Amino acid sequence: MMDDDLTGMVGRVSIPIPTDGAGEVILSVRGGSEAFTAYTQGNEALTKNARAVVVEQTGPRTILVTAAGY
Repeated sequence: MMDDDLTGMVGRVSIPIPTDGAGEVILSVRGGSEAFTAYTQGNEALTKNARAVVVEQTGPRTILVTAAGY
């Protein structure tokens, strides 16, 4: 079962996301904050506390993100 559509939501990286693996992003959902396993596109790595925008939800607790442009 998938969460509500998370595409476009902006969160904060809580565990750095390397170019070749997973990290974690915290999103505000359902009146609270929840952690999601996160991957980036291509060769992009995101550091802890970076802002990330959800590009796609690939599983119930897994998302694809990119750096937020603001």
